[in-house]
Amino acid sequence: MNKLKYRNELKHFVTMAGALVIKSRLSCMLLTDRNSGPDGRYHIRTLYFDTPEDRALFEKMEGLPIKEKFRIRLYNHDHSFIRLEKKIKHFTKGAKFGARLEKEEVQNILNGDITFLRQSDQELLREFYLKLRTERLVPKTVVDYMREAYRYPAGNVRVTLDSDIRASISSTDLFDAKLPSAAALGSGICIIEVKFDGFLPEFIQDIVQLNKCTSTPFSKFAACRLYNTAIRGIM
Repeated sequence: MNKLKYRNELKHFVTMAGALVIKSRLSCMLLTDRNSGPDGRYHIRTLYFDTPEDRALFEKMEGLPIKEKFRIRLYNHDHSFIRLEKKIKHFTKGAKFGARLEKEEVQNILNGDITFLRQSDQELLREFYLKLRTERLVPKTVVDYMREAYRYPAGNVRVTLDSDIRASISSTDLFDAKLPSAAALGSGICIIEVKFDGFLPEFIQDIVQLNKCTSTPFSKFAACRLYNTAIRGIM
């Protein structure tokens, strides 16, 4: 595995009204993400894995300083570009590794046919195979949301605004365009994430109002898993 390259990660809640003000300022000062659609946003769908005992969820809920998660992600329901990602969190810093997967390979993983991962020339896929075998990782939830993203080259800064965060209800079919889901967060709330390498320019801090907001440990994965658990309890 390549040497870890941690990035600083800050996030906080903001109302949709506040998000509109922040977006108008960001669009004047930062570059728009190249993946954005006509309305400046794009859709993200992520399938998260966890152990049968929900270890990743409990590590998040207990606030452990060092955590890792495996996930499979696609954008705008485009099945031609799919990534397996390993996300490592160390306090407020994060690192991420990724590897491409084909749709057929993802289907094989979901069907329990994972031998090809062991034979891969990509180290992350081989590690995922070991985790699936030794830690019995299984698909747990699909998370959908809309993202608007901006970047600033100095400091490798990336600012994202995520809204309409939804949790799958009764299925983990990553490729189901009509996957049943429900809002896991209030419709009037947006999550702002700021990621950067060595430094964060002061004018960006002012734009996203970091000096007026308290950082939150909010996790889309945890919020949607808890929603799933609550729904199962009702049903």
